[in-house]
Amino acid sequence: MKNNKSFSQRIKVTKTGKMLRRPTGQNHFNSKDSSEKRMRKRGLKDVSFGTRIKRRFLPGTSKKK
Repeated sequence: MKNNKSFSQRIKVTKTGKMLRRPTGQNHFNSKDSSEKRMRKRGLKDVSFGTRIKRRFLPGTSKKK
């Protein structure tokens, strides 16, 4: 089965297997946000999925025993 390429490009999988994503609303219209809100949008956020979704959408994230 093919992996969902667009979905897997939005997720970064670390060496330990943790999955990270960009916060929403980060692309444009940020100048009108308060400085506190802009600071919260920085960096990557942790995200968790079930094993079924990992296996379906992300290549190489689930280990079969």
